[in-house]
Amino acid sequence: MRPDPAPGGGAVTERLRHTPLSQAIPLGIAAAAVLFALLYVVAIADPSTGVGDNWRTTNFGSAIDNPGAFLFTLLDAVTFAGLLFIVASGFSLIFGLMRVVNMAHGSFYLLGGYIAYEIQQSMTGAGFSVQPSDVNTWEWVLPLLVAMGVIALFGLGIQQLLLRWNQGQDLRQALITIAVSVIVADQVIAHFPRHVPEGTKPFGGNSVGIGWPGWTNRLVDFHIWGVQYSLARLVMLALGAAVGIALWLWLYRTKTGMVIRAGVDDRQMTSALGINIQVTFAIAFAVGAALVALGATVGTSQGNISQGQDGVWLLNSLVVVIIGGMGSLLGAVAGSLLFGLVTAFSAGYLPTASADCCTQYSPVLTFVLMALVLAFRPRGLFGREA
Repeated sequence: MRPDPAPGGGAVTERLRHTPLSQAIPLGIAAAAVLFALLYVVAIADPSTGVGDNWRTTNFGSAIDNPGAFLFTLLDAVTFAGLLFIVASGFSLIFGLMRVVNMAHGSFYLLGGYIAYEIQQSMTGAGFSVQPSDVNTWEWVLPLLVAMGVIALFGLGIQQLLLRWNQGQDLRQALITIAVSVIVADQVIAHFPRHVPEGTKPFGGNSVGIGWPGWTNRLVDFHIWGVQYSLARLVMLALGAAVGIALWLWLYRTKTGMVIRAGVDDRQMTSALGINIQVTFAIAFAVGAALVALGATVGTSQGNISQGQDGVWLLNSLVVVIIGGMGSLLGAVAGSLLFGLVTAFSAGYLPTASADCCTQYSPVLTFVLMALVLAFRPRGLFGREA
């Protein structure tokens, strides 16, 4: 009689022993690729002394050669992940948890960003080139709150008028929300600025930005390796963490959150218990839309807002939810972190294309990451069945 496998490593060994060869080979190749990527960043990458001279030439040296650049890139990755999570958490709540195919998610971002921009412009009168010194805390918080409220009401109206009656019909919902997205994008072009006066363009093209409050306009000293980093980006990370904690408490420690999760798993049984599941779903949709507006305000403060970004942020949110898994808050966190790490490190450590340009492979590796996750975890890292 064969003894039971030992706990821990023995169980893993037993599982690997029974893994079919057709699965073991791709898994081994993927593990080797990930290990090589880690070794490349830590020890192999070569400082950019002669662009294009060899395959090791990058913007930064390895973590061993240039630990300061490594820490700076790591901070860029996790702070960008904070922004990704804020935007994608709304999508995860609506699409991943409620199973509503909201293809208008990117248009919510676009509209929320422009609303916050217009309100801050009217409050500060600073023109297109808003400087942090021109903005106080209230002049940032009020546009944020108004944008969240407007987009929450807009999302609630769409859910009640267009989506409530076809719950569970994924294709129909997708087509309806695509139509909403096109309409919103056209209205943004018609009613919000397309051309910024010459000489006042803060970001170039037709993009405009929101100013952070003045107190964020300083650098934080990391005494490790002498790195200085933007306080505004650290605030962005803190907001992402606060959103994650608040969502977890709401979904897992309140009656409304428990009803949402129960309604997703078995809507008929939840309704039979006398719970108005439609009201609960309407609340969840409004919260998800408000989170998109929060992410839009934060993202526009850090970068810019311009026509066409609706598609970018819809795609970003889709990638995060697909990697992390539908219906999982922890999956949204994991997907945002992996997305941020791949984006930041591939931009800094992959071979450069020219002396005045960073790597061209960063967007490609994002989809390589998604393909690897789906190849071995079709439901995502922490996904569960609908």
